[in-house]
Amino acid sequence: MPIAPPMPSRNHDTAPFLERVKSYIASHHMLPYGGRVLVALSGGADSVALLRVLLHLNYECVAAHCNFHLRGEESMRDERFVRDLCRQLDVKLEVRHFDVPTRMAADGSSLEMACRDLRYEWFETLRASEQCEAIAVAHHRDDNIETLMLNLLRGTGIAGAAGIKPVNGHIVRPLLCVSRSEILAYLAAISQNYIIDSTNAENDALRNRLRNIILPTMRQYFPTADTGFARSLENLLSCNELYDALLSQRLAEVVTTVGDCTVIDIKAIAGNPGATALMFAAMRQFGFNSTQATEIIEAYSRDGAVGKHFYAGTYRADIDRDKIVVAATVGQQYIPININSLDNGNPAGLKITKIDLENCNIASICDGRSKVCFAPEIARCKSLRLRHWQDGDRFKPFGMHGRSRLVSDLFTDLKLSDAEKRRAWLLEADGVVVWVVGYRSSEAFRITPGHGMAYLFVAAL
Repeated sequence: MPIAPPMPSRNHDTAPFLERVKSYIASHHMLPYGGRVLVALSGGADSVALLRVLLHLNYECVAAHCNFHLRGEESMRDERFVRDLCRQLDVKLEVRHFDVPTRMAADGSSLEMACRDLRYEWFETLRASEQCEAIAVAHHRDDNIETLMLNLLRGTGIAGAAGIKPVNGHIVRPLLCVSRSEILAYLAAISQNYIIDSTNAENDALRNRLRNIILPTMRQYFPTADTGFARSLENLLSCNELYDALLSQRLAEVVTTVGDCTVIDIKAIAGNPGATALMFAAMRQFGFNSTQATEIIEAYSRDGAVGKHFYAGTYRADIDRDKIVVAATVGQQYIPININSLDNGNPAGLKITKIDLENCNIASICDGRSKVCFAPEIARCKSLRLRHWQDGDRFKPFGMHGRSRLVSDLFTDLKLSDAEKRRAWLLEADGVVVWVVGYRSSEAFRITPGHGMAYLFVAAL
């Protein structure tokens, strides 16, 4: 049945239902009374009920409908229904058509994630342009129970066990306090029809199998299951709020920012109760998962694991003594240097000056680290460039005639962290490392008594 007519109901008193939703909105500070709200309207029973409830509670509603064109004529039927409904209710409606396959191909996301991202990106843009207080979506108590079950099957932590948040940024969910059956009873009581998505009856998706098979069986044998689930979700949500508050305090004690790196005090974490949970909380913003957090704690506790690396997307975490240093992975960059017309916007802040050796004392202006002098022959190099350090780089340190050493050995002597090593710049002339910028110059292009002029390189690091 594509469009469900209102079911006859003996109980036409909708006041208790409306009062419960009103109280839930107030208790979670979702919306200011009479505020302007963007309502996600698919045309299904839940979203239609949400719109009717908010209108009854005197909110100013703007409806938003997404047409993903995934169900052929059904998708167009849904849009026609929504347009007719908003016309009847005198509600402003915005409709957006989406090209889901193109989004999936562009970022490699699944069908579900592509639709979700497209939907919420547009909702937020629309919320801002329509000056709405929030975006109301129609998740209800049954959805919350299904989410809890799914998260438990996937091996969730406390945040997943707490289910769907009533308020998440600008997203609000006023119907989380009522069940699907109560929503249908409300629609019947006000003689409001709605559309039916035929895919909801298919059991190929895990959520649909839970909804259509597992939970009905559970309710058959445990009639009070929904009440128990609802109470557990309320308790877990409260516990999660306390957990988040305490976690924020603890993270402030063990996580600091140094330059463009995040430094985590693993010594202060390891060996304490909840060490893995705290490590995961510190690293999840960078894409690291709970398994990696466990591996990091175990590696450090077992043998210190200094120098061990972990990767997540564009981030790398290094165990560096008693710290974990997290930084964006730096791709190899080559910054060409023109010795006669240098753009001072280069990452090392280099400035190059031609100096007259007869009228200056090199020893007084060069420190061999951030200020170095090179013979004029360096200007004849075909390639002069800055780049990041790589494993295996060698150079001849100034004062070590004829001998070369690994740049990494210099870094070890200086006790640099892995993050500091990765950020280091080298000046390379025709493929030869002539300066570890900020740390040590090389024997290459050494000034000799026969030189009348030189180039002074100064780095602003």
